[in-house]
Amino acid sequence: MTVLASLGAKSGATRRFAGAMVVGLGLVIASQAPSSARGPESVADIAEELLDAVVNISTSQTVSGSRNVPAPSMPDGSPFQDFFDEFFDQRQDEDRGSARPRRVQSLGSGFVIDSSGVIITNNHVIDGADEITVNFADGSKLTATLVGRDEKTDLAVLKVEPEEPLTALEFGDSEVLRVGDWVMAIGNPFGLGGTVTVGIVSARNRDINSGPYDNFIQTDASINRGNSGGPLFDMEGRVIGINTAIISPTGGSIGIGFAVPSSTAVNVIQQLRDFGETRRGWLGVRIQEVTDDIAEGLSMVEAAGALVAGVTDPGPAAEAGIAPGDVIVKFNGRPVAAMHELPRMVADEPVGKEVEIVVIRKGAEQSLKVKLGRLEEAEAAEVAALAADEAEPEPEEPAVVTGPLGLTLSDLSPAMRSKFGIKDEINGVVVTDVVEGSAAEEKRVQAGDVILEISQEAVDSPAAIEERINQLKTDGRKSALLLLANKNGDLRFVAVNIE
Repeated sequence: MTVLASLGAKSGATRRFAGAMVVGLGLVIASQAPSSARGPESVADIAEELLDAVVNISTSQTVSGSRNVPAPSMPDGSPFQDFFDEFFDQRQDEDRGSARPRRVQSLGSGFVIDSSGVIITNNHVIDGADEITVNFADGSKLTATLVGRDEKTDLAVLKVEPEEPLTALEFGDSEVLRVGDWVMAIGNPFGLGGTVTVGIVSARNRDINSGPYDNFIQTDASINRGNSGGPLFDMEGRVIGINTAIISPTGGSIGIGFAVPSSTAVNVIQQLRDFGETRRGWLGVRIQEVTDDIAEGLSMVEAAGALVAGVTDPGPAAEAGIAPGDVIVKFNGRPVAAMHELPRMVADEPVGKEVEIVVIRKGAEQSLKVKLGRLEEAEAAEVAALAADEAEPEPEEPAVVTGPLGLTLSDLSPAMRSKFGIKDEINGVVVTDVVEGSAAEEKRVQAGDVILEISQEAVDSPAAIEERINQLKTDGRKSALLLLANKNGDLRFVAVNIE
């Protein structure tokens, strides 16, 4: 509705238009909010159709029965100290002798996605469970078996064997959600049974540092303990999220709840159903955020993309020619606006697929083709490699030179490798000390770090570092971009002010 008001209205004059009121000087005050802003009149019809497909998940597990009670701390010289020591030593001896395993139960929520008995919940709801029981809205119960689970997205797939087909839900597209859209949650808060709450989408793409693929829907629909694993619906009754976490000092809802979006969940769930495990794409890079000062050090117009801090060799990225210092700005035709988006993009692609990646290298865009590997295999290989023992070389005294940036630097001699445990394949200049309060200390550069490059040029001596810094100052640069390696070879970029 468009309301036109004359700016010539007399002060204090009031005129009414359809659905609005004009008060003096052309000021328009809506007399009634649009019906769409007031929310749905009722969700009763939708909820009635969905309640039967939302279930309660009850789990039990056996835990150790040992309970050691610490003795209280008494003031020095207290006459009661001997008494308390004797009492609590005796009590703990009794606990150790009588400790028995005990059963612990927990509750959560879930929902049916296949009438044959496939049920979705959170991994943390069933983690460690010896028995999983699914309780339905009609009071019936079925024992569930675990099909597969994924810790990274906190999802689990269960299977029950019903005598009759179950009421099942269907997924919607969470990508079409907008902030302000109405949503509905159904779950089992505090073990009370099926409960319906309504709210709006408060935010999208939330990263709450719970895992590598954070992309949560934030909602103010009441989500409490026991809602974990329950569905979040749009107003068409389709599942667009799986309720997973809340922020609350008390455990109750304060209007900040988070759900795994269906766009993330559907692919993971299908893999768990097909294989009993996830099979994610793997690029073979370590990445970090492109901050404003790093963007300046790389001569980028804006801070965007994912900065490659390290490349696994052998690995898909290494074979494709991706190198440390590259900034990945596009993956498979999709822009990478921020670092945390890239892992999810890669993981969603099939293992073995060839994708196009666009990187910024030394100020210019370059397109590369990469054939993705499998993340789970790479993680297993990394664990095996870390378990291998390495021999340490005999120490010897190196020359140490105080360099720029508030750093004390040394050639990477066998003695330095031994002192800091630096691997043989790492080559550069080792940091032996950092001046307190220096620009380098502010960026958490520490003794034992190895400087490999300064603003994308390799350095092999303290003198080379000083020469490179001086050149950057001559060129009018405000910061130096250091490529650092820790003792294990993990790389990171740090932009250090040189003004």
